[in-house]
Amino acid sequence: MQSGSLKVLDLELCGATREQLINVRRRIGYIFQAHNLHQSLTALQNVRMELEVNGDLSPTEMSDRASEILAEVGLGEHLHSYPENLCGGQKQRVAIARALVCQPPIVLADEPTAALDSKPGRDVVNLMQKLARERDCTILMVTHDNRILDIADRIVCMEDGRLVQGK
Repeated sequence: MQSGSLKVLDLELCGATREQLINVRRRIGYIFQAHNLHQSLTALQNVRMELEVNGDLSPTEMSDRASEILAEVGLGEHLHSYPENLCGGQKQRVAIARALVCQPPIVLADEPTAALDSKPGRDVVNLMQKLARERDCTILMVTHDNRILDIADRIVCMEDGRLVQGK
């Protein structure tokens, strides 16, 4: 039997109400292994959608903020590109912009380099680290990609659900 506690953003999650859990989830950014972009939306619309769901900005403010963060991730010239017209690294940059646009204190990244070759994968992780530091944001990344471990501030290794070593 397992027991314990988990506190995220100053809220004890064990025993939290459904509403409390939803509120915590809204304060977390997510970067998925497969970028999970909506194919029918442009890069700008994919990022803006996060603001529509989680924000209270005007339509103009949402578009401006989405445009700004896409420019920060190097996609200022691809605002109106659809995912099918972007390479894998560019799609993952859109996903990073979407995760960070609401300025969350925590971002959860699930294998963000899995579909990328080594150089684009390293570029994506370097970009994530740079943007997170600028925004005082913590990124918790799950990865099997040993090529990017030197970028991490802290490494926690798990095997069969148990902590085996840490750095």
